[in-house]
Amino acid sequence: MKSFKSPRKSLGALDADVAAQALVASADVAIVVDQRGVIRDSAFGSDELGDVLAAGLVGQAWVDTVSPESRAKVGALLAEAATGPTLRARQLNQRAGTGTVPLLYRALPLGDAGRILAIGRDLRPMASLQNRLVEAEQSIVRDYARIRSAEARYRLLFQVSSEPVLVLEGATRKILDANPAAIALLGGPGGRLAGRQFPAGLDAAATTALEALLAEVLATGRGDGVRVRVPATTTEYVAFASLFRQDDDLQVLVRLAPAAVAAAPSASRLPELLERLPDGFVVTTAAGLIRSANRAFLDLIQLATEVQVRGESLERWLGRPGVDLPVLLANLREHGSVRAFATTVRGELGATAEVEIAAVAAGTDGEQLLGFAVHVGGARPAVAGAGPGRQLPRSVEQLAELVGRVPLKDLVRQTTDVIERLCIEAALELTHDNRASAAEMLGLSRQSLYLKLRRYGLGDLDGERA
Repeated sequence: MKSFKSPRKSLGALDADVAAQALVASADVAIVVDQRGVIRDSAFGSDELGDVLAAGLVGQAWVDTVSPESRAKVGALLAEAATGPTLRARQLNQRAGTGTVPLLYRALPLGDAGRILAIGRDLRPMASLQNRLVEAEQSIVRDYARIRSAEARYRLLFQVSSEPVLVLEGATRKILDANPAAIALLGGPGGRLAGRQFPAGLDAAATTALEALLAEVLATGRGDGVRVRVPATTTEYVAFASLFRQDDDLQVLVRLAPAAVAAAPSASRLPELLERLPDGFVVTTAAGLIRSANRAFLDLIQLATEVQVRGESLERWLGRPGVDLPVLLANLREHGSVRAFATTVRGELGATAEVEIAAVAAGTDGEQLLGFAVHVGGARPAVAGAGPGRQLPRSVEQLAELVGRVPLKDLVRQTTDVIERLCIEAALELTHDNRASAAEMLGLSRQSLYLKLRRYGLGDLDGERA
């Protein structure tokens, strides 16, 4: 941008009040410092910043109003401004109560009396944006790590499974992926299945049965297992198919279980891989009676052997007797699977742990079995408590999850706190974090608003108290 060729002619005789208003409009804070470094006047671009910084500025040496690490920068600004406008802006931490406010200052000489005008920009909005960016990046990294971990577990189970497993494209029935057991069984001399049409490597009777199974699964989302025989083998298999969606495409997972194994799904011992999983895994009947449990689940409920849990109801160790298990069973009957069901697990010795449960129902030969994966450390809404900085539920769903764990009077207080906090957050967002305007919008005094901000832990108030 070009500068004025003749500032005096362009600006005329600029009144002092007009000049002060122009400075405040273009900066967040402006202070006038005399030749001894003492602040003689100050102006602020917002009432909120004025409330935080104004007290105790005028009449003090500028160097005494900043944090110790910023004092050298004040001296450099004053020395440079004595000969002309500063070439470089410097960040100073201006003291405010028990904290500081970061400000980016430039300085220039003011008249012939040795006074200096320092103009500052409030860096808190930028710091807030930087913090949000860092939090977003960390969240992305954590999500990516979880996805990679889940993919690694899927690939491991897929590769080491002793049963042949194939993934098909729903529309074309082309084989997208196959594990080593499927390649060994159906791959033939070439040893490749990916890209071929399914069924592959089977006789006419097996092909007809599998095509009928796939048609039923694609039409209804589920299908009963069908018996097939693979040429050149003496083993009879039962084929199971499940429909799932990957991005916008329908895909089908086909599993070929030996008929002898498929006929006895309620074996007393879990496969070795499930036994070694770090998360708990439980297999129950349709009524919730435990058939099998892995070591991680036994450790969670503080028991030593699987014999101690076999035949017992899973409800014995879940958080809310008469509530959690019936809810899980009802959802499994209606939807076939449940994800991220938050509850607690009680151990036999009194220990409790917050968990998330994922469950699925599977039926074989007229018997339905349920599988429960129990992940320790699921996020839970905070229970009502006292004191500043407490966490509150963020939605009606989270409040509903507290029913049965928290007395009704505490739930009513939680609901009031949620509504109050949401209104304050909305007012701050509408006013771009201008506390004075937010207080006026809510019909509160500025002091009352600050008390509520501290109560709910909103904003960075540690360095904003004058």
